[in-house]
Amino acid sequence: MRVSRKSAYAWHARWRDGGAEALLSKGPSGRPSRMQPHWRDWLATELEKGPAAHGWVEDQRWTLARVATVIARRFHVRFSTAQTWRILHQMGFTVQVPLRRAAERDQDAVATWLRKTWPRVERR
Repeated sequence: MRVSRKSAYAWHARWRDGGAEALLSKGPSGRPSRMQPHWRDWLATELEKGPAAHGWVEDQRWTLARVATVIARRFHVRFSTAQTWRILHQMGFTVQVPLRRAAERDQDAVATWLRKTWPRVERR
C-alpha cells in the first residue's frame, strides 16, 4: 500500500480504540484560507468585467498581481501570487492564451527583427 510501518501501526491503534469512525478524514490540514466562499462569487463577477473596470487601461489581461490587488482593495486581505493562483485554480480559472494576434501587430517589423536582431541575440 506504500505507507510507512509507523502510519500502519498508528491507523491500527486508532481503529482498535475508536473503530472505523476513528479512521475518517479530519479534513485538510493547515490553516483555513482567508478567502471566504462568498468572496469567490464576487471575484468571479469582477473578473468578468475586465481589468479596465478596475483601472488598468494599458492592456486587457488579468495577471495574478492584478487579481491580488483587486482582492486586497475590496476585502483588505493580501494574498501572494502563489495563493492567488491556487484560489483562481480552485474557482476553475485556467491560464489563457489569446486565440488571435493583436490587431496592432506589425508583421514587417517582426520579420525585420527576426532577420536582423535575433541572430545577434541567439549567438550570445
